Amino acid sequence: MTKHHELLTHLKKDKILKKVIQTVGEIKTEKNLDLYFSLMRSIVSQQLSVKAAATIWGRFLDLFKDRYPDAKILLKINDDKLRAVGLSYQKAGYLKNIARFSLDKTLEYKLLKSKTDDELIDYLIEIKGVGRWTVEMLLMFSLKRDDVFPVDDLGIQNGIKILYNLNSENKKQLYSQMLEIAENWRPYRSIACMYIWRHKDSK
Repeated sequence: MTKHHELLTHLKKDKILKKVIQTVGEIKTEKNLDLYFSLMRSIVSQQLSVKAAATIWGRFLDLFKDRYPDAKILLKINDDKLRAVGLSYQKAGYLKNIARFSLDKTLEYKLLKSKTDDELIDYLIEIKGVGRWTVEMLLMFSLKRDDVFPVDDLGIQNGIKILYNLNSENKKQLYSQMLEIAENWRPYRSIACMYIWRHKDSK
């Protein structure tokens, strides 16, 4: 049995999720182990439409000779120049924080891959401007970590509330109910969440 088949068989034990999986069909995502590049891209994309994010990201990459944001070169670029490609001063600062962190510590995944999900989250949120949610998305989509559950994500909260008929207005109670439901999805909570997002988006 392939891993993909094994994880779907496991997730389909949840009758509600089984219907979601059947409706959505197969989900494919690309692995990208370049933590530095992925973090920068997610910071640029935050709070923007997909189209606006792609435009600004493209202009940002154009500032570099081989369209790769070399950390040493980025740190020398004036913030006004970064502002001119569409970045806010705040985001420009966050990108420089990532660059500085990559030089002072490391963002080389081969040196970090032995860290657990929680250890990686703790390590990366040391970077000012990088929050837990950003790292969770990175773990799920870029690094393909199987068992991440972003309980603070509004899409996941709303998706689970609708699918499982939860009507708790108390956040603590909602989190507790969500964690209980997601416990059945271990060790593939990331994949279950991807199905919930996709299902929600298709409505």
